[in-house]
Amino acid sequence: MEYLSKRIVVLPGDGVGPEVCGEAVRVLKAVAERFGHRFTFDYRLMGACAIDATGSPLPEATLDACHQADAVLLGAIGDPKYDNNPSAKVRPEQGLLALRKSLGLYANIRPVTAYEQLLEFSPLRPERIAGTDLLIFRELTGGVYFGEKGRTPDGTAFDHCTYNREEITRIAHRAFRAAQGRRQQLTLVDKANVLETSRLWREVVQGIAPDYPEVAVDYLFVDNAAMQLILNPRQFDVILTENMFGDILSDEASVIAGSLGLLPSASLGDGAGLFEPVHGSYPQAKGKGIANPIAAILSAAMMLEYFGLPDEARAVRAAVENALSEEVLTPELSPGASYTTEQVGSFIAYGVLDLMDCHLHRSNVACGKSTII
Repeated sequence: MEYLSKRIVVLPGDGVGPEVCGEAVRVLKAVAERFGHRFTFDYRLMGACAIDATGSPLPEATLDACHQADAVLLGAIGDPKYDNNPSAKVRPEQGLLALRKSLGLYANIRPVTAYEQLLEFSPLRPERIAGTDLLIFRELTGGVYFGEKGRTPDGTAFDHCTYNREEITRIAHRAFRAAQGRRQQLTLVDKANVLETSRLWREVVQGIAPDYPEVAVDYLFVDNAAMQLILNPRQFDVILTENMFGDILSDEASVIAGSLGLLPSASLGDGAGLFEPVHGSYPQAKGKGIANPIAAILSAAMMLEYFGLPDEARAVRAAVENALSEEVLTPELSPGASYTTEQVGSFIAYGVLDLMDCHLHRSNVACGKSTII
């Protein structure tokens, strides 16, 4: 076995970000202990906490550290004092957009899994969602979010959506390669009956498809895709789409899992990969120990795959599955048990070290005696 040394920049962020990030780091330390790797963690400011401390949502020191890292682990960003102030000139989200742009992170990857143990927590009928296992590839650095925007003297507002072939080509190849290793099916979601940018997406994907003859490709307009995600999510394997459509569809797909607290993500490109839970900063829960750390922990598992450590990633996912089976869960998934954020993270970290002893460890976690990690 090859032992690795990796430097990970940790951006705990705002709200519950530091709490869930802390449990992901706990699990990564357990992985390092079990498999003999060395992970060093460099904590930096980004988001509302960075604005409060420095006036910038992405301080230069943070950006420099991220460029020097092997990977970046992000908790969550956002604060009501900025969300509720439409005239705010500086916002936490600007830091994340700038970080993605600076690191060249053009591909956001969001797995959506319907866990058998948690089907009852989804608002959708279990028979519709059972067996769902899909991957959404969302383009991150183009489209309407980054296009020219402004207002004219007469009060008209505009946001331009632009894409070029290279932006589409690079993420399309990533999506096709992912489909090769899965069920060999790729769905391009666009609005090619209306939008010129969508017609370009379709042209590029149709041009690339012959390079991956084993992957079946189909095409859906985004409105139909939104409906199909609810009616029959099992039909999807890999979904490829542009920035805004991907933002909306991936959040819609979160109801399949039953909780945003279960959904991880990776943002990949030219620089260090960025790994973060899909959920927001959830400021109402800050400091209460009720935030679900599983999405952050599964994001750490995606980081391990990025490092070329599939066995380590499988160990983390097995420990998560065990926590689900044993109902060691935070209140939104298990009101009767109501384990804390730290207890859930500790249980999963212990499971990474020695899954066979988790039944014993569960009783220790419940009474606060877990000191393994």
